[in-house]
Amino acid sequence: MDFYCENVDIPDIDKNKIIEWLDKLVYSYKKEFGDLAIIFCNDEYILSINNQYLKHNYYTDIISFDYSFEDVLAGDLFISLDTVYSNSIELQVAYLNEELLRVICHGVFHLLGFKDKTKIQKEKMRSLENEALILYNNL
Repeated sequence: MDFYCENVDIPDIDKNKIIEWLDKLVYSYKKEFGDLAIIFCNDEYILSINNQYLKHNYYTDIISFDYSFEDVLAGDLFISLDTVYSNSIELQVAYLNEELLRVICHGVFHLLGFKDKTKIQKEKMRSLENEALILYNNL
């Protein structure tokens, strides 16, 4: 698992704890990590990714590209720190210790095959995120 930055500074996170957390999370689904890149970026960068690869013309907090094969999870998670920050203010939650962690595990859940298009899928995803945050906080 590697962390990268595009047009932003690396957020003040405990990378080793995040790696341990995500390893435990993925292992609980009988999977393991292959190559995972978490790319922190700004709104303009994620908008360009969204336009170029998904043909969407809007900002988002995360875009997941899944390269998984069988039981090995691999992919790229592009995370806009601008949007995560503004969402944390709107939702009145901690930026780094809640919203950013929620977005990271959200991307991993997409790699695990979970969707969030329908209301039921969104509710399930939120429940999974909440359980994952409890796991993080108990490490």
